Amino acid sequence: MARIVITHSSYIKGLLPWLRSLGKEEEIKTITPGAIKRVKGHSETLKLRISTSTNVGFKLIARLGSTAQEVFVVTHLEKQTLKEKIENSQLHS
Repeated sequence: MARIVITHSSYIKGLLPWLRSLGKEEEIKTITPGAIKRVKGHSETLKLRISTSTNVGFKLIARLGSTAQEVFVVTHLEKQTLKEKIENSQLHS
């Protein structure tokens, strides 16, 4: 089970349950939500997508409304496998 780093007092609505579900995957070591930012555009529903790879995993972007939040994931999974696990965890959050 992954360690979810809780450092902020605010998160995008519905994000933490999704991250907790994703954190049940053995291959994911740590999940760290980052800063919340205002963005152009509008997302009607909460979305979590892979943005870029890092040295130790991937940076994800969570979007809801005109708000975005970075989420850093430490894992050795391949991008496509992580994408599938993100989609599967959404169904169970």
